[in-house]
Amino acid sequence: MATCGEVLVRLLEGYGVERVFGIPGVHTVELYRGLAGSSITHITPRHEQGAGFMADGYARTRGKPGVCFIITGPGMTNITTAMGQAYGDSIPMLVISSVQSRSQLGGGRGKLHELPSQNVLVAGVAAFSHTLMSAAELPSVLARAFAVFQTARPRPVHIEIPLDVLVENADALHSPPVSVSRAGPAPAAIRQMANLLATAQRPLILAGGGAIHAAPALTRLAERLAAPVALTINAKGMLPSAHPLLIGSTQSLDATREVIESADVVLAIGTELAETDYDITFQGHFKIPGALLRIDIDPDQTVRHFAPTVALVSDAQYAAEALVDALASEVLMPRREEWGTARVAALKASLEAGWDDATRGQTLFLQTVLDVLPEAVIVGDSTQPVYTGNLTLDLDKPRRWFNSSTGYGTLGYALPAAVGAWLGSRDAGESNPVVCLIGDGGLQFTLSELASAVEARTPIVVLLWNNQGYEEIKKYMVNRAIEPIGVDIFTPDLVGVAKALGCAAEAVGRVEQLKAALSSASQRDGPTLIEIDQQRWMSSLD
Repeated sequence: MATCGEVLVRLLEGYGVERVFGIPGVHTVELYRGLAGSSITHITPRHEQGAGFMADGYARTRGKPGVCFIITGPGMTNITTAMGQAYGDSIPMLVISSVQSRSQLGGGRGKLHELPSQNVLVAGVAAFSHTLMSAAELPSVLARAFAVFQTARPRPVHIEIPLDVLVENADALHSPPVSVSRAGPAPAAIRQMANLLATAQRPLILAGGGAIHAAPALTRLAERLAAPVALTINAKGMLPSAHPLLIGSTQSLDATREVIESADVVLAIGTELAETDYDITFQGHFKIPGALLRIDIDPDQTVRHFAPTVALVSDAQYAAEALVDALASEVLMPRREEWGTARVAALKASLEAGWDDATRGQTLFLQTVLDVLPEAVIVGDSTQPVYTGNLTLDLDKPRRWFNSSTGYGTLGYALPAAVGAWLGSRDAGESNPVVCLIGDGGLQFTLSELASAVEARTPIVVLLWNNQGYEEIKKYMVNRAIEPIGVDIFTPDLVGVAKALGCAAEAVGRVEQLKAALSSASQRDGPTLIEIDQQRWMSSLD
């Protein structure tokens, strides 16, 4: 007899699942019964939050949903933070958990790991949460989950399986995977958008992570229009760093806002137009006075924040390609020399001239990493060099810069996400090195995942920016005339801790030391932690 748990593994194989992240427990062992004989590799984190962050990082580099097996109760409460980050950044994640037997759901009998309702718990961080009431439902519920990942705004999906359903006979279930295509663009909306763009004198493009797969088409569209392009943090790399139309990711700064406000037609594609990309200093006042054209896979998103002149629900790549085709036959309004590349060059020069010493020092730090590891995927936490890189760093390819300072804004994300990102990159046939960029405060949230990285033999490079506490929050408190409390935390010998967990580890303070450490780390088959003391680094640049 094949149980529901065993058939689940077979169905996941059919959908192309290659890895599962999870911590086995007495309520999930039946999920593992079929794993040993399958092609799916299991990765064991040290905490369910780490499982979720690993799945998130995996999905971003692999381009496929990260999958987790999670235990009832505390496992689900632990993973909800990671689901929140994935929900905020539109990352596909499939969380499969156990739950009490059907007759005991919501019974309040004090059963092991019992919650009143796991569905209610995760409702705010999932596209949907479903309780499987019979094994026969399994194929259709999985099809529904993968339909979300393939065709809608990708977000976490939770499927919980009661303990008695997990062992139910599922011999009769032989269902092939269901593939669903994304929505294409409506011809009438494309014609209307193309007419507005063709007659615009100052067109501009705002592109987000929802358009990341549309990079070639978007580049052709921008070049056809001679339109400056601003990218959100998750969209970095859609245009190469040296492209003359690339503004960067500086939409929160006054000089860039002035350019956006002077555009007569703005095309926003795959972007929420939300705070963590357009108002990171919390000043408000971001405006789009010109005609706004919005393209998004999520119908709700086309009308949030700013009312569009024309809105289109469509896959970003299909829509961008359709616009390129529609504009091929259009006679475009003559471009003013001061708008396109000249305006972008002047803006970037102005911004660079205004960077302070801290920004310059942290940008040099990031550039040093890319000098040694030019193809690196940089997975960031909420820490100062990440905030700086969000503004100053441009990449040559997408999916090479992402971090938890966007959307949900969690701490501790970068380390487990980097493990998942390395695994996803390898499963995708890539050989990019993966760098985790994290602060000493954030690292202590998920420090134990260094052991997971050692166990999984992932040669990630952990760059630890050490400022002995929560420096960014301390500055925020001081600026608001609040006496700093709780931000000057005890920081252990993190190099020593990393060594005890099986990592190579060292501390550096100068550019040449960092280059040497990165070169050595790139030759290892396991993780390396490199600690950069903020004060030593900045003083070495004087």
